[in-house]
Amino acid sequence: MLSRLGRFSYRRRWLVVAVWLLALGGAVLLATGSEGPVNTRATMPGIESQQAFDLIAERFPGAAADGASATIVFVAPPGEALTSAANARAVDAALASVAGGTQVSRVVPPSAGGSISADGSTGFASVSYGVSSSEVTEESRAALAGAVEQARGAGLTAEMSGSALKTGTKMGAMELAGVAIAAVVLLMTFGSMVAAGLPLLTAIIGVAVSFLGVWAVAGPLNMTVTSGMLALMLGLAVGIDYAMFVVSRFREERHGNDDAERAAGRAVGTAGSAVAFAGTTVVIALAGLSVVGIPSLAKMGLAAAGAVVVAVLVALTLVPALLGFAPNLVLSRAQRRGGDIPARRSAAGPWMRLVLRRPLLITLAGVALLATIAVPALSLQLGTRGDASLPVTETQRRAYDLRAAAFGPGFNGPLTVVVDARGVADPERAVAAVADSLRTTGGVASVSKATFNQRGDTAILTAVPSTGPADERTEDLVRRLRAARPGVEAAGHVTYEITGTTALDIDMAHKTRSALVPYVAIVIGLAVLLLLVVFRSVWIPVKAALGFLLSLFAALGVIVAVFQWGWAADLLGVEQTGPVMSLMPILLVGIVFGLAMDYEVFLVSRMREAHAHGRPADDAIVTGFEQSSKVVVAAAVIMIAVFGGFAAADEPLIKMVGLALACAVFFDAFVVRLTLVPAVLHLLGERAWWLPRWLDRMVPHVDVEGESTGEPEPEPEPVPVLIAR
Repeated sequence: MLSRLGRFSYRRRWLVVAVWLLALGGAVLLATGSEGPVNTRATMPGIESQQAFDLIAERFPGAAADGASATIVFVAPPGEALTSAANARAVDAALASVAGGTQVSRVVPPSAGGSISADGSTGFASVSYGVSSSEVTEESRAALAGAVEQARGAGLTAEMSGSALKTGTKMGAMELAGVAIAAVVLLMTFGSMVAAGLPLLTAIIGVAVSFLGVWAVAGPLNMTVTSGMLALMLGLAVGIDYAMFVVSRFREERHGNDDAERAAGRAVGTAGSAVAFAGTTVVIALAGLSVVGIPSLAKMGLAAAGAVVVAVLVALTLVPALLGFAPNLVLSRAQRRGGDIPARRSAAGPWMRLVLRRPLLITLAGVALLATIAVPALSLQLGTRGDASLPVTETQRRAYDLRAAAFGPGFNGPLTVVVDARGVADPERAVAAVADSLRTTGGVASVSKATFNQRGDTAILTAVPSTGPADERTEDLVRRLRAARPGVEAAGHVTYEITGTTALDIDMAHKTRSALVPYVAIVIGLAVLLLLVVFRSVWIPVKAALGFLLSLFAALGVIVAVFQWGWAADLLGVEQTGPVMSLMPILLVGIVFGLAMDYEVFLVSRMREAHAHGRPADDAIVTGFEQSSKVVVAAAVIMIAVFGGFAAADEPLIKMVGLALACAVFFDAFVVRLTLVPAVLHLLGERAWWLPRWLDRMVPHVDVEGESTGEPEPEPEPVPVLIAR
């Protein structure tokens, strides 16, 4: 089927190109008419923090818990107090320019005893909006920025933070450098400008369609900018790799064969089969994030899965179509001249001789290396880094530092306590008892006065921890407050829940940790089943799954060492160490699984192809390795370059995922697939391709090797028939 698709795309190339250009144009039109990604916090049904937010929205109409907010921090000039007449007038004037906004519901100025520091030099104002952060208009944001500039003009230091600020991630020089490195690698691999440029061109078209598509649906589906950046990062990497595999196989098929259309069909039927199967594994793993129960993670997974689907379709249709416009220009000079292609010295032969000479030693050394790198993963701490992880060039980071210095680190992550006193005879007294219990708990710096709703049956308290939002002691404080709750509720006949951004982050980290192991188990089981179908072998799926785990935990070890322990943090632009983003490990599992299966399918399918054509097990390993290793190395270098470029992004999650994927690809391609795979297959020998007969009858036959795309069987010669006269 894929072979016919490749021949059709080659033959009707103008039609295929026109369809893709129409798709690109439609994506542009849809994206220009969309508001784009939103800036909202992740939600997670079923956790206490989310339930408390829902209760606030129910009992405090008009003050929705998901309403946008902003904090403006004011600092008086050295030696002055913020409460002096001149400075107070400057603060009031700045806040007055914000208070008149149509979306602003309330502005709380700095006040002594709450939002003005003990020395009087620093204060902060709170601005609440009647709409969610995704609905805050550019006018409202401009007014907020104008108030800050107005205060600075009056001689004050002013910075701002909060969900009302629009945060965006833009392509920088490092991301573009990754694409440039990919171009150089392609040129070195193919030795042809056209062959090198074609995968880049098709990948850019594919990623433009997918990224603009995500941008178009981001608003209605409430997607964040991280979803779009993840689709861009993954779509670009796999788009280049998938196209490169098809172009490389096309060049092989053209060797000694002038039928370019047949070569295109063979390329799509063989390399395209591996692309389709590998892409399917990536899509299933990413779409499987929907079952974890985290809506924001599901949206990121679906956005990235959509980008991979587009990359696969581009490789199967647009690539052979563009090959039809330059079937000879993609060939190397030696191929275009005709005759035998001079053999080039390659590292594949010597490397295979080394691996096959000492397979057990190589296997033990590779496993020991990855296990050592994975050791820091045992100290994995999940959380949300927030403004503290931003560079000091951002106003949110400067506002964070000013508040921490003046009020203590806990002021950047207060806890919101929602007390439900419905049915209580004296709600004020019952709420006061809850406040006293909070105050006497070690680790609580202060507790605010209670704010009641109009009916007087629900109150909100703000408890400020003495430690920062990312501190492990803050998580311990939330745990102790919740543990002491049953006794307080029984005494006052009330119920209360603890929420706020800090508590929400803690609850999300806990739920993510509990979902990580089941999800990894599902992914491993899926890997075994898929590879069982692809290679019709029992041991290859088991080996592939174990290799995936080694790559995954080694990548997590690097992330913990850099972002949590601070190793090489300055080199990578990590401003402050802290917990690993809660969503990062489980997102990494889905992506690394797909990429690991990519290399497994591309490499082992060539070995399987050689074995299926009658070569002994060891010969099949060497033949498959020599045929595919060069392209696998080039694909890995390209992915490392693209992902490494995104490690320079400002968005903390994108930075973590970019570095983790670059490391995971390096470990999986060079240590696992190109080293451990041939060593283990050599140790297994013919048993590597063993499948019980009863299982052989149950497993469907999938022609990933493209055997059915070969030359048709010749017609049998007619048998002479003697007829007696």
